[in-house]
Amino acid sequence: MSPPAALGTDLRFAYRDQRVVLEIDHLELPSPGLTALVGPNGCGKSTLLTALGGLLTPISGRLEVLGQRRIPQTEIAAVFQQHNADEALPLTVDEVVRMGRYGRRRLLGRLTGEDHEAIEAAVARMDIADLRGRQLSELSGGQRQRALVAQAFAQQARMLLLDEPLTGLDAPSTQRIRDELQAESRVRPVVMATHDLNDARGAEHVVLLAGRVVSAGAPQDALDTRHLLVAYGGTDDARIDQHLEEVRGDTDPIP
Repeated sequence: MSPPAALGTDLRFAYRDQRVVLEIDHLELPSPGLTALVGPNGCGKSTLLTALGGLLTPISGRLEVLGQRRIPQTEIAAVFQQHNADEALPLTVDEVVRMGRYGRRRLLGRLTGEDHEAIEAAVARMDIADLRGRQLSELSGGQRQRALVAQAFAQQARMLLLDEPLTGLDAPSTQRIRDELQAESRVRPVVMATHDLNDARGAEHVVLLAGRVVSAGAPQDALDTRHLLVAYGGTDDARIDQHLEEVRGDTDPIP
């Protein structure tokens, strides 16, 4: 069995005000494989994704990513949520994808044949050859996202992180990205934050969050009714038991 993509124990995460936003007793993500981080707004999905990318250090506990406590940035490719400022940058799609290779170049070094092969493969996978000369600001949301995912593929990192990569996209872009993430997850760990339970159910491994890890494992186990009620309803076990009995018609409603 391959070593885990990430392994964490007794983790606590906080931002500048030192308010703890996420607590994790134990975390283990598979490698290779597609992991979905899912839960309600503010549950800690983006916090955990940022920590996996080495951009947020826990205030306590131990987190190893790819077997290291400090992972080089070239080893992780990330596609975080877009901002208006990013969209306005005067970059073409071709330039955006080529940027995925910059971390492997020496200062002012030229792209090698290997770099060009990686770029061409990424462009083909995202079906954006006809967009290469266009400015990022001219593209639809789905086209922009395909360009950014192509950049991540071109990097050929050991791990891929994505924050809500399928949110608000057109159907063809959604399907293309979903299919290629599945393909990528066969050879390396892919971790995707999502609010969509259907996308989470298509993953190999799910971490359900609500300021802590409510459940983790195969989708059919991690996303069962009991766990979803805890994560989305803040309901304790006793009230969940009563709720499930109500559904079956065995008891009076919860007051």
